[in-house]
Amino acid sequence: MFTLLLGTQSYAQEALFGTQQITSPEIHEDGSVTFRFFAPEAEKIEVTGDFLPTVKVETPRGMMDAPGKAELLKDDKGVWSFTSQPLSPELYNYSFIIDGLRSTDPNNPFLIRDVASITNIFIVGEGQASFYRVNDIPHGTVAKRWYDSPGLGMDRRITIYTPPGYEQSNEQFPVLYLLHGAGGDEEAWVSLGRTAQIMDNLIAQGKAKPMIVVMPNGNVIQDGASGEGSDGFYKPQFMVPKTMDGTYEDNFMDIIKFVEANYQVKANKANRAIAGLSMGGFHTLHISRHYPNMFDYIGLFSAAIMPREDATGRVYSNFDETLKTKWIMDTNYIGLPLVKLISCMMPIKNLEQNLIP
Repeated sequence: MFTLLLGTQSYAQEALFGTQQITSPEIHEDGSVTFRFFAPEAEKIEVTGDFLPTVKVETPRGMMDAPGKAELLKDDKGVWSFTSQPLSPELYNYSFIIDGLRSTDPNNPFLIRDVASITNIFIVGEGQASFYRVNDIPHGTVAKRWYDSPGLGMDRRITIYTPPGYEQSNEQFPVLYLLHGAGGDEEAWVSLGRTAQIMDNLIAQGKAKPMIVVMPNGNVIQDGASGEGSDGFYKPQFMVPKTMDGTYEDNFMDIIKFVEANYQVKANKANRAIAGLSMGGFHTLHISRHYPNMFDYIGLFSAAIMPREDATGRVYSNFDETLKTKWIMDTNYIGLPLVKLISCMMPIKNLEQNLIP
């Protein structure tokens, strides 16, 4: 035991004192950003990220937009650097490419995971970007819970945001069920999407009424995200079996029953909302159809609505007959981030009940 502790302490010392004394990224007053990387033996270093103009790349699905690249220049001390143009207020992600090998920034400990890709993040400016920051305002609580799903035959992990003051309140709150896209899990919205920071800021500014946000795992073969469930550590996949075959939608009531049995909620249609991105939009469409008396608010964000050979579940039957509400597409909502989508989500009726316009 002593040897183990000594070894652990040695590794901790190495991690503490082995870091590079470099600032990267460095955000300047004009919104430009300098990236740095110490690698005196490298031949070529590039930075890539969504702050750069996109380029067309060939993929198995045809030509698509991808983040561009910019070359860093090396100084006489072996430090490579690149300074961007002034950037608009936003949260950005990036990574380095060192002699062809993609790497995160060793001087920036702030990371996000999208499926199996890890990238660094930074925030520039105020305005919209301020919604992604942790500001000096009241904060809600993010809980990682386990719920029983009799339909799936397992306990499953779920992420739930409760608004500031929830623990001291006897008030009942409306609920938003927020569904992730393909390759995501119960970690996606709260880490990649910064749901807690956005909700805290929207509530503090009076742009959203206090609500509970429920973020489930849409991969029904998993009890939890990679590294958080009983399958242990493994490489996350973009699509796993049974994600879009009707199983998730058919058993969604297990989630609602857990939430309404364990949280102070307004358990009626007028105070339930459901929304999802991409695959989550696909799930949202069919869950709201399959349970037509459950939700007054529905949000489809770049929904992956497409014919699928594995879409054989009973929730996909009678599609036209179950669309009782005429959908209106407003192009002003396309491409908006979650901060605006929560405030602008188009309800079936009575928007003002849960959200302040």
